[in-house]
Amino acid sequence: MSAQRKILVTGAAGFIGAHVCQALLREGSYVIGVDNVNNYYCPNLKRDRLKALVEGRNFTFYSVDVSDHKALGALSERREVTHVIHLAAQAGVRHSIDNPMAYGVSNLMGHLSILEFCRHAPALERLVYGSSSSVYGLTRKTPYQELTRVDKPVSLYAATKASAELLSSSYAALYGFPQVGLRFFTVYGPWGRPDMAYWLFTEAILQGRPINIFNGGAMRRDFTYIDDIVAGVLATTFQPLPRDRPAHTVYNIGNNKPVELMTMIRLLEEALGRKAQKNMMPMQLGDVVETCADITKIKQDFGFEPSTSLENGLPRFVDWYREYIKA
Repeated sequence: MSAQRKILVTGAAGFIGAHVCQALLREGSYVIGVDNVNNYYCPNLKRDRLKALVEGRNFTFYSVDVSDHKALGALSERREVTHVIHLAAQAGVRHSIDNPMAYGVSNLMGHLSILEFCRHAPALERLVYGSSSSVYGLTRKTPYQELTRVDKPVSLYAATKASAELLSSSYAALYGFPQVGLRFFTVYGPWGRPDMAYWLFTEAILQGRPINIFNGGAMRRDFTYIDDIVAGVLATTFQPLPRDRPAHTVYNIGNNKPVELMTMIRLLEEALGRKAQKNMMPMQLGDVVETCADITKIKQDFGFEPSTSLENGLPRFVDWYREYIKA
């Protein structure tokens, strides 16, 4: 056991976190999962994600809020943790308008708490954490590049993610432990999040309800399949870091192939075998028209190469959804 990697994964009951935990367990790591299983969306979905994990021999779960620094520091495995993958966060652009304090606690205090945990973890080799494409705000030049300034966020969620990156930069300068920030671009797939458009549309179409299409459908998203994201997370966690990169480096992790919203809806209709009733709506507050990741940097440094198109990935989600809800 002493030579085995011990990985702390926060947000272990979340969409990306649960998939990352499964992949780590398959490759032989010991995983310490942390999550507060809050009710931002149905906690039963989070518990169902955890069921398969807790059955494994090399998985230990703690119901802990990452903003509780004392509780994190009290984890019995703290001194043996070799890597931290920090994916816990309060997600959702529009939810941040109505519940701003939750974002300050989870995304700012939570990130600071993880940084303090890492600073005092003697066996730590690297921290990898989740950021977001939302930090780019109304940046018009696409694909988004990591050197683009991110000081004009259009949502509180984006502001907290950009602030977390600054916190990591300061800790890297002060204490030197290696950190990788990953700006995720519209992650989708089985066990996904019920607040995401592809899930909401699937649910509504199957129930015969209309779907709300914002900005008249004139939107594009860089949809990235969960398996590609997991491969990128593991690569940036375990592969050697380039010598010419600073202690804290931020990478885009996306598909680099944005898809029209109306194309996504058409693919859903085909996978479901049903037509959607459509309500055309104006642009939502805090939203952006297009996202597209320049993945040159992560491809060069870690060989990241997404391989799943929306045409292939979306039917996989639909198949899982039908099985999960027995539709």
